[in-house]
Amino acid sequence: MKTFLRLLQFSKPYRHYIPEYIIYIFFFVLFGLLNFALIIPLLDVLFETGESEAITAMPPFSFSVDYFKAAFYSRLNYYIQTTSKVNVLVYVCAVLLLFVFLKNMFGYLSQRVLTRMRVSLVRKIREELFRQYSSQSLQFFHAEKKGNLLSIISNDLGEVEASVVSSIQTLFRDPLVVIATFAFLFYLSPQLTFFTLVFFPISGFIISTISKKLRKKANESQSLAGTILNLTEETISGTRIIKAFNAENFINRKFNIENNKLARIIKSITNQRELSSPLSEFLGVTVIVVIIVYGGYLILEGRSTMTASEFIAYIGFYYQIINPVKNISVAITNLQRGLVSGGRVLRILDEEHKIKEDPNALPVRDFNSAIELKDVGFSYKSEKVLDNINFTIPKGRMIALVGESGAGKSTLADLIPRFYDITEGSILLDGIDTRKLKVHDLRSLISIVSQEAILFNDSVLNNITFGSDVADKEKAIAAAKAANAHNFISDLEDGYETGIGDRGMRLSGGQRQRLTIARAIYKNAPILIMDEATSALDTESERLVQDAIDRMMKNRTSIVIAHRLSTIRNADEIIVLQKGLIAERGNHEALLEKKGYYYRLVQMQEIK
Repeated sequence: MKTFLRLLQFSKPYRHYIPEYIIYIFFFVLFGLLNFALIIPLLDVLFETGESEAITAMPPFSFSVDYFKAAFYSRLNYYIQTTSKVNVLVYVCAVLLLFVFLKNMFGYLSQRVLTRMRVSLVRKIREELFRQYSSQSLQFFHAEKKGNLLSIISNDLGEVEASVVSSIQTLFRDPLVVIATFAFLFYLSPQLTFFTLVFFPISGFIISTISKKLRKKANESQSLAGTILNLTEETISGTRIIKAFNAENFINRKFNIENNKLARIIKSITNQRELSSPLSEFLGVTVIVVIIVYGGYLILEGRSTMTASEFIAYIGFYYQIINPVKNISVAITNLQRGLVSGGRVLRILDEEHKIKEDPNALPVRDFNSAIELKDVGFSYKSEKVLDNINFTIPKGRMIALVGESGAGKSTLADLIPRFYDITEGSILLDGIDTRKLKVHDLRSLISIVSQEAILFNDSVLNNITFGSDVADKEKAIAAAKAANAHNFISDLEDGYETGIGDRGMRLSGGQRQRLTIARAIYKNAPILIMDEATSALDTESERLVQDAIDRMMKNRTSIVIAHRLSTIRNADEIIVLQKGLIAERGNHEALLEKKGYYYRLVQMQEIK
């Protein structure tokens, strides 16, 4: 229930729909009751029984059921006397038809209101989820499976809409129908109605038992759906490796195992969900049979004041309850799977942001003097990644980070734009702790070119101008020329408007990397972070990319993570990291003279 109420909170901005919905539902229920109430006078006219002949004058006005009933019968009796019973029968049927039309019209109008509310509510949840994904730190994505996150915004949110949100109509409308119908049944026969209420706790217990089992299995199915989506995403991304290692059968077996588990659980869930509808209908019809036997006994023995027409109407009213009760039981059963999905959605929405902006954060527009790291340490969970890191990067200088894999080079670079937050020490930008600066402003001063060329399924132009509100094509062309990318872009079928496919797969590795460099040049930030930008390229591509990098780094403050040491020999300072600590530091010549770890790396790469 807590999950359900929290999901409903997303409807707060759309509370203005509620009064309109209540009005439509009120008239829907009212005209639904009047439909069956007309059965009594209809039978009285046909069989000349009941009160239609006893009431001949309009009663004094009072706002009560008895007044409206007496007024209707007085007019009915008047028409019988002035016309004929056939005409009265036509009149009653016309009124019945009108009430049916009005009931369905108001039901349709209420559905339209609820649809607007439902679509708006789901849209808002989806927006909040995507905003959460886009604003979380890298640490969040290390802890979560990509497939699970995709499953939550697609499968889980779809389940929330299909079961939780769609159940709102049933849970808000049908209980009103049941309550109103029971009120009329009490009016007709309190004794008989009290007797039938004994059966409802039994039905509730049976439905509740089914619902509890469903919730547990629903949790398993949603988790498996996330696993399957993650496996599918990995297969699509790694299809080249799968084929290269002849691993198609292996990956298919792995998928089939998870898929079969999911199929078994879904089959079990579906069977139990489908059981709730026929079971509730059977229980409802059982109650009606009991009513017919017990009510007939009371009437035949003279222990009830109901007439035959009222008794038939009573049975009709009770049968009217079956569908709403069945709908409620089905909705409650379906709700269990939706609430599991809703819980998964809320877990992501409740995930705390690791990168928090200071409420009094300072704006920053320029970089003027230096970046300084003082006693910087960083731990991931209980693992110490960096410890006691101290160095300064004056404006316009180039600092290179080298070391073995896992030494902490990329993590150190990620701390500067606050992709992670340091756990010890401080990082200062122009003497101000970066944690006291506005995150957006800090990152606007930094351009990044990573080892993996991360591009988006869009045009070349939109990838170069990514993040800009307005794409300046002339500036983009200038950036592409500086990145040695203009010539190959011009040769594409649509030039700068050419779509590059998912992750830029329509381009070669070197072309993709030059496009990311053009994007960094277009941003024109004063601080540049290069994370092994040429390590995965062939010799020709590396030459073109390195030439573009050299031009880009002019007059910029650069932090370069290098795998190929030939690219950093001109760095102002080279910092050698080992196991999260600074092992050596100095320029290329000074480090060679020490004949330490850096010297051995150079010897292995045969740099002369």
